[in-house]
Amino acid sequence: MKLITYTQGAGPRPGLVVGENLVLDLLAADPSLLPNWHGLLPRLDTVRTIHDRLQPAAAKAAAVLAGGGEVSLPFVDLRRCALTTPIILPSKIIAVGLNYKDHAAEQSKPLPERPLLFSKASTCLQAPGGPIDLPEGLDQVDAEAEIAFVISKPGRAIARERAREHIAGYMCFNDISDREAQYSDKQFFRGKSLDTGGPCGPWLVTPDELPDLGLGLRIRCLWNDVVMQESNTDQLIFTPDFLVSYISRHMTLLPGDIITTGTPGGVGVFRDPPVFLKPGDRVTVEIDGLGTLSNPVRRWRAPA
Repeated sequence: MKLITYTQGAGPRPGLVVGENLVLDLLAADPSLLPNWHGLLPRLDTVRTIHDRLQPAAAKAAAVLAGGGEVSLPFVDLRRCALTTPIILPSKIIAVGLNYKDHAAEQSKPLPERPLLFSKASTCLQAPGGPIDLPEGLDQVDAEAEIAFVISKPGRAIARERAREHIAGYMCFNDISDREAQYSDKQFFRGKSLDTGGPCGPWLVTPDELPDLGLGLRIRCLWNDVVMQESNTDQLIFTPDFLVSYISRHMTLLPGDIITTGTPGGVGVFRDPPVFLKPGDRVTVEIDGLGTLSNPVRRWRAPA
């Protein structure tokens, strides 16, 4: 399943992409459901039952769309929806540094013996297509293509062999990074928490639609039409199941928590000479099976 959060006149609503341009509005399909993914992720079996039950109706609605007609609830036209981030205001965003072999190699660093964790403020999230704001005076902002996963149900001290039970799905993530703040602060939180500095989506893809643990997927990052990063999630040093177990030893993971797994080689800061984002650029993250996440870059100035 492809899980989305979208708006179409009303506030954000959970939905499923069930065809090329078709969305199943979950609240219209079953008004008893909770109105956001934080409440629905622990009940993905119920969501799947609704999805499967409405497949015949979805096929008819898709045919109507293909013929140029209009659909009615519980279906809506994806092309008329504004996608938000799949998860809105998670309790935490946990990121992993230096987690691709080729990213370690481009820095001439040894592979880490254990995950290097940092956090991003939940206010950094940005929707697919939304602008990445470069505050005035920041001129060392970089992009990092990443595969992220989202927690489905709460857990603490989760055994690695049970970790899959706690993963709701995977999505594209762009870890926008202010390198000047990141390196001058000697820790990552400020430089990794820019408002709009966490584009994600366009949807959350459930694990049954992907290879095991999201491994074996091509991942790319393009600045405008230039390929900056091209790698494969097989390059991950610490895999999602290990990360769930490792992180949950110290903190409870909650539904909707986002864990973003690190970036491959090719980032701007380690090029010769270094390159950084500029107003007018467009950054695109592509991951096989997860779709395309594309965001324009613009200058942002504080209100007078």
